[in-house]
Amino acid sequence: MTESLLELRKFVVPEIIIGVDARLLIGRYISHFNAKKPMLVTDKAIQKFEWFQEIMDLTQSYSEDLYLFDEITPNPKDFEAMLGASLFLSFGCDLIIAIGGGSAIDCAKCISIVASNGGNILDYEGVDEVKMPGPPLICIPTTAGSSADVSQFAIIKDTSANLKCAIISKKVVPDLALIDPVPLMTMDPYLTACTGMDALTHAIEAYVSNTHSALTDVHALEAIKLISQGLEKAIRPERTLETMFQVMHGSLQAGLAFSNASLGAVHAMAHSMGGLLDLPHGECNSILLEHVIRVNFNSVPKRFRNIARQLGIQVDNLTDAVLLEETVAKIVSLRNNLHIKSAITVATLDEAMLDYLVENALNDPCMVTNPKILTKDEVRSIYERVLHTQK
Repeated sequence: MTESLLELRKFVVPEIIIGVDARLLIGRYISHFNAKKPMLVTDKAIQKFEWFQEIMDLTQSYSEDLYLFDEITPNPKDFEAMLGASLFLSFGCDLIIAIGGGSAIDCAKCISIVASNGGNILDYEGVDEVKMPGPPLICIPTTAGSSADVSQFAIIKDTSANLKCAIISKKVVPDLALIDPVPLMTMDPYLTACTGMDALTHAIEAYVSNTHSALTDVHALEAIKLISQGLEKAIRPERTLETMFQVMHGSLQAGLAFSNASLGAVHAMAHSMGGLLDLPHGECNSILLEHVIRVNFNSVPKRFRNIARQLGIQVDNLTDAVLLEETVAKIVSLRNNLHIKSAITVATLDEAMLDYLVENALNDPCMVTNPKILTKDEVRSIYERVLHTQK
């Protein structure tokens, strides 16, 4: 047993119900919390689906009143969270129900923070800055990627700085996650691909994190196996409920791992890049992952050997150099098969922009738990490889 596995670690997890039609238990839990006026936090895009209306109908039948807040955009903004918190308080709401992907759930978490603690949501950036727990929070995820429904993380965009801020606190762990594969059947294939790669990145980064533990390792490795085996099938027209359950189960396992082991350079760089350029988070992770693996590999080669094994690579008798190439090739193949591009095209790419991206990435809390301390030049080199200018 290695020394790191003997160190003290904590493991925080919400109540979880996973399985087909878990969403239909929402009424029971509204009653458990004795809630009278829930705020339902979601985005506009998913309200057309039958499964969403079922949740709405159940919520209304178990509560005296319901406030629908759907002023949320991808990469949720500070002012959206502040508006939601103001409305939550002014309408006297007593429960938050978040339905959607990471954007809706992160915004709901931020609404919860401000509703109980006051101030501006950006006051709580960093680790353990949230003092008071918020109102009860129930999450129904509709993507298999962010795992915001089980994590200690909330990501919100500082619109004045064009920067994604990470809030990390056990106070933002939801009270309940109703994890149901049915909504995933209506998810756009490209969104399925990007969120699935986000989940795979969660698992890989949690496994090589310098704060991993025996508990998080189990979940991270299982997530890598489930997602890598199921994700390509999940974007096909003939995908099944069983396949969507597999990737959702993998996403959950990854969430349990990264929420407690934290993340690394991929996420630090994705937060900086996605915040400045307003890009989909999963797409950023997909593009950055192979490059960060190359930089990190020699710091924890034994851990990457275990990751490769879960990816289906025959690792016996492979040298570390060959293993690295096989692992990167597997990630590249998966990204290509999911039809995710290898780079982002931007109108201009100057020194000032690169300096801004590098500085924000190095200051991101996720960078602290990367297995290797990255230099400015290493981070800059990766950005130069994944950001291309228009020709």
